[in-house]
Amino acid sequence: MAQLSEDLSDCTALVVDGNPNSRSILVAQLRDLGLRQVLQATRTINARKQLETQQFDFVLCEMRFADESISGQDLLDDLRRNYLLPFHTVFIMITSEATYTKVAEAAESAMDGYLLKPHKASHLAERLFVARSRKRSLQAIFDAIDGQQFERAAAMCVERFESKGLFWLYAARVGAELLLRMQRFDEAQTLYQTVVDARQLPWAKLGIARTQLESGRLGAATTSLDKLISEDASFADAYDMLARAQFELGQFDKALQTYKAAYSLTPASISRMQSAAMMAFYAGEISDAGQRLDRTVRAGMESRMFDMQSMVLFAFTRLGLEDRRGLQRCLDDCKRLVEKDPESKRNRQLTAFVEQLNQLQRREINLVTAFVEQMAKGIQDSEFNSEIASNLLALLAQMRCRSVHFADADRIVQQVGMRFCSNRAVTELLAASGAAHPPYAQHIRAAQASILEVAETAMSNHRAGDTRTAVTSLIAKASETLNVRLIDNAFQLLLQHGDKLPDGEALKAQVLALRTQAGAGNRKVSLGNQRRQAGGVMLRTGSRQQPGQLP
Repeated sequence: MAQLSEDLSDCTALVVDGNPNSRSILVAQLRDLGLRQVLQATRTINARKQLETQQFDFVLCEMRFADESISGQDLLDDLRRNYLLPFHTVFIMITSEATYTKVAEAAESAMDGYLLKPHKASHLAERLFVARSRKRSLQAIFDAIDGQQFERAAAMCVERFESKGLFWLYAARVGAELLLRMQRFDEAQTLYQTVVDARQLPWAKLGIARTQLESGRLGAATTSLDKLISEDASFADAYDMLARAQFELGQFDKALQTYKAAYSLTPASISRMQSAAMMAFYAGEISDAGQRLDRTVRAGMESRMFDMQSMVLFAFTRLGLEDRRGLQRCLDDCKRLVEKDPESKRNRQLTAFVEQLNQLQRREINLVTAFVEQMAKGIQDSEFNSEIASNLLALLAQMRCRSVHFADADRIVQQVGMRFCSNRAVTELLAASGAAHPPYAQHIRAAQASILEVAETAMSNHRAGDTRTAVTSLIAKASETLNVRLIDNAFQLLLQHGDKLPDGEALKAQVLALRTQAGAGNRKVSLGNQRRQAGGVMLRTGSRQQPGQLP
């Protein structure tokens, strides 16, 4: 049993429980243990708000809430997924469900402890101290991550795993996450597989699928995920990842059904609610999308988990219904979100699109046209990404639906297509965005065909022994379009064969310059601004990058 003499006088806790009796008992026990401050929440929605704005040393949360559809497990999953629980916070689930399945489920969810009711104060103390000891045991690893010493942190994790030291399985999970994010896919998969061989743990099986997905083996990933879901139909993260694989394959109808399945398992999850709603929009189910986006906005707008792209798509559905009041509410809500986060350039850009939809509905055509002209000037900028492109295409399509003829519209659509049609997912996303005016969707698919032809011609030249012509043709078209597929094809050829070309280094410098110009954010398309990939572990870094992201 853990030592119960640890000083907790500098610690804070949040107790989340809808039952006043059990809540008061927990609060009293924590105060008897010497905690400096103990706050309370009677509902998960209130707990989420407190956890979004404050940090706690301990969170003790009831598993089941009588009058809510969301469970403590759902709350924990959403907090982990959206990086709202720092590493030092200990999360303890409180429940009367004393079955092995539930205990195992808790262990796999990356919570820190599981306390069965009824419990004694000594049992609570033991859980708290054991959880803190794990945090401290792994502190050196997370200090290395904080210091951006990712190689060192991964090596420490592997060493802990191989020596079967304290918390070796958790160390393996963190180490595999680091290897995966450093794109050392083979090593990550080997580590996940070793864990599976030892324990058959679901998160390790999901990790194998993640390595397949991240390394571009989409077919293998879908096979692995289908098998995982057949083994456990309630594994929500597996549905998330399968939907992402289907999305990247351009299978929007399948992705929509999978996102719906994930949401049905966790109906209180704002992030899954958003994914299903956005996917419905891009899959062409506009009526269903409107209803889902409406629920998303009402349920999630006050949460940090809310993505303003949901509001943009909701505004498009309001425009389609000629809902002037609904459109104005969307704009007012966007402005409130901008006021809450004035440093977010993305939020200001998305608000500008909603403003154009309002102006279009009011027939303020000159203002909308001026906005489109200004946006078109930046298509070649590094910060102009596929999200901006999709919203611009959707706006142009709505203009045509309202008989607003813009002379440069076809040219803009073609330019957007030539820049961004680098894979099937982004092509289908852009085509879906312009689907209200079918010729625009045709332009997008024609652009993809043109890009593929350039790439195939270059590879034919390479196979014929003329690698330099292959590279220079790719560079020429990439300079004109900034298409990342052409840039990457040229880069890969130079990596493998550049030393055989007399001007290989000069060509490589051109390609690297094009990569910078194209922008790092244009390599993969996603639904909104996803904070964490399904199955991932929250990792802090000392930089100001997106939480959990490694360079």
